[in-house]
Amino acid sequence: MRATMDTFQAIADPSRRGILMLLTKDKLSINALAGNFEMSRPAVSKHVKVLYEAGLILINDQGRERYCELKPEGFDEIKNWLIFFDNFWKDKLHNLEHLLNQINPNNEID
Repeated sequence: MRATMDTFQAIADPSRRGILMLLTKDKLSINALAGNFEMSRPAVSKHVKVLYEAGLILINDQGRERYCELKPEGFDEIKNWLIFFDNFWKDKLHNLEHLLNQINPNNEID
């Protein structure tokens, strides 16, 4: 399934991040997920739907239960965004270090 919701909007909600954290341990039914929150099962189902539409989780029907599990490739956009900014700041710090070495080539503290 192709993601239809913005990944960053999906993870903006603390309840949805909580659901994702729970799913790092094991796949869980929507009922099992709902037992971890002080909200109704329909409210948890809505959060699950958002995560599914963002491509962050898979939902599999097993009998009368619907099980959710993480979809690793769904996190690629987040991972790539973080890598970009990690590299951005590393470059900035490297440039600062280079500039400071030019100003004080012996690395002596005055």
